[in-house]
Amino acid sequence: LSPVYLADYATADDGTGLVHSSPAYGLDDFNSCVAHGMKYDDILNPVQGNGAYAAEFPLFGGLGIWKAVPVIIEALREAGRLMATETITHSYPHCWRHKTPVIYRAAAQWFIRMDAGEGVFTKDKAPKTLRQMALDAIDATGFYPENGRARLRELSAREAALVAQLSRARGRQGRLLSALQMMSRRPPPPLLVPADKAVDTVRAAILMRAMAPALQAQAQGLADRQAEVVRVRRLSALNSEQLFTTESARGDRRAEIEALTGRKAGLQAVLKAEAEGAETAARVLEARLRSLGAAVPPPGTEVEPASARLPAGRSRLSPPVEGAPSRRFGQGSSGWSWRAGSAEVRAPAAAQVAFVGPLSGWGQVVILDLGPGWRAVISGLDEVSVEAGDRVVDGQSLGRTGADGEPAFELRRDERPIDPEPWLR
Repeated sequence: LSPVYLADYATADDGTGLVHSSPAYGLDDFNSCVAHGMKYDDILNPVQGNGAYAAEFPLFGGLGIWKAVPVIIEALREAGRLMATETITHSYPHCWRHKTPVIYRAAAQWFIRMDAGEGVFTKDKAPKTLRQMALDAIDATGFYPENGRARLRELSAREAALVAQLSRARGRQGRLLSALQMMSRRPPPPLLVPADKAVDTVRAAILMRAMAPALQAQAQGLADRQAEVVRVRRLSALNSEQLFTTESARGDRRAEIEALTGRKAGLQAVLKAEAEGAETAARVLEARLRSLGAAVPPPGTEVEPASARLPAGRSRLSPPVEGAPSRRFGQGSSGWSWRAGSAEVRAPAAAQVAFVGPLSGWGQVVILDLGPGWRAVISGLDEVSVEAGDRVVDGQSLGRTGADGEPAFELRRDERPIDPEPWLR
C-alpha cells in the first residue's frame, strides 16, 4: 500500500485531485514527503548527475531520461500494465540560458556558516564560530604597517553585515519565487486569459503592475549589495596580498642579515687563525732573538709593521680565474669576482698556504701568504686541492668551483683589502 498525504498544491478542480509524489524530482513533492516523516535515506534517486538512470537499473539503465521514455512505455505495454498513452502539449520549465528542459533532482549539499545560528554546532558545540576564530587570527598576525589590522577587521565586519542582509532578502525572494512557481501550475489571468473572467483579469493585471516596481527595486538592491560584497572581498584579497609581500620582504631582509652574520663569523675565524699563527711566530722569533742576545721590545711597544713593497716580490700577479671579472673592487666589493661555473682556480703567485677550510657564506676558502704584510684570500671554491702549510707555485691549481660558482679574489696588505687591479692588469 502507498501512503496518501494532503497537500495544498493538489486541487480538486485541476485533474483528478490526486497526484503521485516523487520527492527526488520536485520541490513540492520533497517538502510534502519530508514533512510527513520520510527520511532522506529513504528517498529514491535513480537519476544520476549526468541526467541518465543508474547503470544497474534493468531495461533502461544508463539511458538518459528522455531516451528512456519509449523504452518504459514499451515495457509497460508488454507487461499488460499500460492503459493508454497519448502525447500532449503543456508548459515545462526550461533553462533560460540553454533553452533546454530542466530536470529537477534532489542532490546532497553542504554549507559553511561563518556565524552562529540554528543548526550550527548542535553536536560537540565549539566554543567559537568560524568568524570569531578568523578575527582572533587577525589579532595574532603581525601587520606592517599596523593599520592593516584595523582595516581587515573593518572589511570582515562589513562583509558579515552585507551577507546577513542578502540572506534575509534571499529568504523573501525565495518565498516569492516559490509562490510564482505554484502559480505556474494554474496560471493567473494575466498569463492565461479566459473570456469569461475579464474582471479577474483586470484585477490581476493591476496587482501585477503594482508589484513589479517593488520587485524591481528589491532586485536592484540585492544586486547592489552583491556588488558591495564582491568589492569588499576584493579589498580583503588585496590586503592579504600586501601582507604577504611585506612578510616576504621581511624574510629577504632576515636572510640578508643572517648572511652578513655568517660572513662576520667567517672573518672572525680567519682573523683568529691569523692571530694565532702570528702569535706563535712571534714567540719563536722572540726566543731566537734572545738566544742571539738581541734586545726584544717589551709588550705594548708600538712598532711600525714592516711589510714588503710588492706581493710575493712581484709587480704582476697571475689572474686566479681566466676571463674578465664580473665585479671589481669598490662599490661594496673588497676584491674581484667572476661568474665561472666548474672553473679551475689557480694560485696568483708562488706562496705558502696559510689556511684552507669552509666558511659560512664563502664556500671553501684558501688564504695564501704572499710575503710580509701580504695575503691573498680566494673564496667561492667547491673543491680544494691544497692543504694548510703547502707551498704552491705560480699558476698551480688550488681547486674548482661548482656548476654555478662565483669565485672571489681579495688582495690584503697589512690586513686591509686593496684594489688588485695594478697587479692583475
